[in-house]
Amino acid sequence: MKRTIRDFALVSSMAFVLATSANTVLCQSRDERAVRAASDAWQRYIAAQQVDSIVALHTPDAVVMFANSPVVKGSNGIRAGWGEIVKLPNLSMHWVPQTINVVSPTVATEYGTYTDSYDTPNGKEGDSGSYITIWHKVNGKWRVALDAPVSSMPAPAGAPPEGTNFIAQSGSALVWHDFNSPGFAPGAKVSVLSGDPSKPGQFALRLSFPDGYMVPLHWHPTAETVTVISGAGMFGMGNTVDMGSAHAFTAGDYVFIPARHPHFLQTRGATVVQVSGNGPFQINLGAPR
Repeated sequence: MKRTIRDFALVSSMAFVLATSANTVLCQSRDERAVRAASDAWQRYIAAQQVDSIVALHTPDAVVMFANSPVVKGSNGIRAGWGEIVKLPNLSMHWVPQTINVVSPTVATEYGTYTDSYDTPNGKEGDSGSYITIWHKVNGKWRVALDAPVSSMPAPAGAPPEGTNFIAQSGSALVWHDFNSPGFAPGAKVSVLSGDPSKPGQFALRLSFPDGYMVPLHWHPTAETVTVISGAGMFGMGNTVDMGSAHAFTAGDYVFIPARHPHFLQTRGATVVQVSGNGPFQINLGAPR
């Protein structure tokens, strides 16, 4: 009789444990789906630029560690940070949760990978990497308590050190070579004053054009400064060649051309211009797309 009672108690205990375990698994599965749904909603809020909804998805004391940026804390900081991010031109942001682990009834962790891209004056830029998000359940709703993306992109290369050698050249002793670049008519000459335009780092060179030479519409990935040494002509900016909108230039004039800004010029008389900037000095015909 005692054994029967003992066995019944054991069976009852096992049944309770199994029922509790099943209930825990069910709750964890339900919470995992809720976290995943909140994470998906977050991406939709970003695409729709719904900053208020993004802020509401975070706890009031949430901490966000944006890549390459200071730590953001609290609702006001999150509003300011995301308010700027969603305004980035043609922003595309997407992440994929790989693991969602409900570690307690009120805490869950999400780990995955992300990608983002947006337009800048220098072309499209983007980032990719991994992230971890810690979720807290507040009043029955899962909210972001900590978000920390970690970029896997290589750090940008530092600028090459400036040259340490003194360089002085006489204008009358410059060595000129034929300037050969696709799309440019024969007749132009180039003389490199300092640096190597084909490599990263500062450079300075001079270009010599005959009378009536037409420099075709082109652009550079980096900015350049242009000083007219001698001669004259017409200089224009824009996605097409429009001489009606071009500006006259003469010796002594100076122009700063930002990166990816298409430009063209036509000389009036033999003309020499000096170009300087940070290499590599690349020439792309037409206008950037």
